Amino acid sequence: MSISQTEIRVKGKPVRVPSAEIQGRTVITSGNWLRIAAAQDEDLIEGDTVADPKSFVSHLKQTGLNADIFTFSQRLPEITPKHKCHLEWDNLAVIPITTFSDWWDNRVESSVRRAVRKAAKLGLVVKRAEFDDEFVRGIVSINDETPVRQGKAFWHFQKSFEAVKQENSTYSERNVFFGAYYENELVGYIRLTYVGRVASIIQVLGKMKHFDKRPVNALIAKVVEFCEQDGASHLMYCNYVYNDPNSSLTEFKRRSGFEQVLVPRYYIPLTFKGKMALRLGLHRGLAQRLPKPVISQLLKIRSLWYGRKLKALNEAL
Repeated sequence: MSISQTEIRVKGKPVRVPSAEIQGRTVITSGNWLRIAAAQDEDLIEGDTVADPKSFVSHLKQTGLNADIFTFSQRLPEITPKHKCHLEWDNLAVIPITTFSDWWDNRVESSVRRAVRKAAKLGLVVKRAEFDDEFVRGIVSINDETPVRQGKAFWHFQKSFEAVKQENSTYSERNVFFGAYYENELVGYIRLTYVGRVASIIQVLGKMKHFDKRPVNALIAKVVEFCEQDGASHLMYCNYVYNDPNSSLTEFKRRSGFEQVLVPRYYIPLTFKGKMALRLGLHRGLAQRLPKPVISQLLKIRSLWYGRKLKALNEAL
């Protein structure tokens, strides 16, 4: 086993990091003073990330990767802890797939049902899409609509056609795309990637100028319907709770019928520094250590700063 370099994306930009192949997994390291090792694209690889932690860590130490802590998580639908390691809980936003009518009648708020009906009434058409060059150009058009989304810099703004195509081509054999069209214009899209019977939303985005047509609500509804027909067990959309206790994204997910599901995440210290960082709770990053009111205030300041930047940009055009 030898150390190599693997390209990952940090805030939308390509970065090369040290990596090693261990038991069929590409393990990468990140961080500055505290180095964290984890399997690349852990949420999207199939099968158990780690079957035998003791054996895996033994091989990891032999690679010479400069890591202080190794972390891995279990995957839906397995939420009962299986390993005797330091354990914390990841929170996921999940819709258990039963029937579309159960989701529509019992899980979503009435405001979502009204939004989906309004989208259809205004002529929005949601359908499964082929990931071809025309669809990629549509994604680029959506990305380039604004440099700021949800009060922060939008990482995909002004990315090249080639970069967008490459990023969305990963795991191509397990991807499913849907597009929301208004008068033949792509005004929203969603990318699903299957991991077993779990369909994960990698990206869902709509054009702000067509917000009145509620393309994102219509896309979520179509995907829930598709998941039932396709035999998916769960629809997952990243985290449910974020650092921001008042996150609008959490509220959107709640109204859309997602619920919080906790899955075990394990941390195994590899060095004395890693052991101490784990004991002091430093492995989760600074944001996890700050009081919630401080985080809220910092996020408000960030949102105001980007809002002014966007206003100045629009005035200059």
